Amino acid sequence: MVMQDGGTVDVRPGADPGRAAPEHRGAYRVTALCLGLYAGTLLAWTVYGIARGDGDLDDFLEGLFNPGAAPGAQVLGPYEWSFTVVFAVVAALALAQRRVARSAALLSAALLLAVSLREGVGLLSGPYRAQYGHDPLGGWALATRGLGLVVALVVPAVLLPAVEGRRAPGTAAWAGPDARRDRSARICGVLFLLMGLARLSWTVRDLTAGGTDVAHYLRGVVDGSLLGTPDLSASTEFTTVGSVLTLLVLGTLALRARRDVRGALLVFAAVELYLTVRTVVWLTVTDFFNRSLETTEGALSMATTAYGLAAMTSVVVLATGRGFGPYGGLRTEGFRTARAGRP
Repeated sequence: MVMQDGGTVDVRPGADPGRAAPEHRGAYRVTALCLGLYAGTLLAWTVYGIARGDGDLDDFLEGLFNPGAAPGAQVLGPYEWSFTVVFAVVAALALAQRRVARSAALLSAALLLAVSLREGVGLLSGPYRAQYGHDPLGGWALATRGLGLVVALVVPAVLLPAVEGRRAPGTAAWAGPDARRDRSARICGVLFLLMGLARLSWTVRDLTAGGTDVAHYLRGVVDGSLLGTPDLSASTEFTTVGSVLTLLVLGTLALRARRDVRGALLVFAAVELYLTVRTVVWLTVTDFFNRSLETTEGALSMATTAYGLAAMTSVVVLATGRGFGPYGGLRTEGFRTARAGRP
């Protein structure tokens, strides 16, 4: 303690508010094991895709950001590449007992469960099931799907009960961090909701513009057998609808200032930011920027892309900053004075 003019300033380090409670360590370790194992599996598929492709590692690295440079068909797509990194990072955070990993892991499990249910619907088709037997890698692909389902079930089972108790704000010192956290969460929620509504509008526009079989599109969202062959890459229909729903759900939760969604906001915003940057690179190399303002639709498309780039960057900055208080902010309750009215 440091004495100053009859007052005391408590500078003793307290418990890290960003760490999980000791009784939840087992749940976080199980989560780290599950997500780390699945990330390693996706990484193995990625390495296999590079090895069997026509290009080398440099071509693959360029293809990560330039869709036109990807050497041939890959086993996994950009969504799987980005979530490989997400699963690995969240596993590391869970192993370190960081509370921010909880909502990120639950989001990861929810998305894996959606993928597993879609594949389960597809396996109801006899011809599709037969494709797994005909494909030399069908057994490995099915095992990967099975592992994803196990992870999707185990992670929520161990993490949902691992709820951290919220300490009551007994003093005014809590008002500052909580207010900043809630304000940052609401900003992120608004940004997510606007992005989700914009993407929903484009999806509805594409489905109602003509030339698109709506029933076929919706089937592609929920039925993994639509392509006719086992494919670990998610379909465009699934990723589009999935991203819209995730943006709207997370945006609603954040707008309500739910303190436990910071990790989910961070990882999904990072994925969306990566995919948006990839889109910008593609628009650049195809010279779409120079032609975008020639039509109203092109200008609106460019505006949506620009908003996505700015909004997702903002969410990443806010979610990794100190605005969410207990997860990384200053412990203002650790600085107090004994003298009333002391600044």
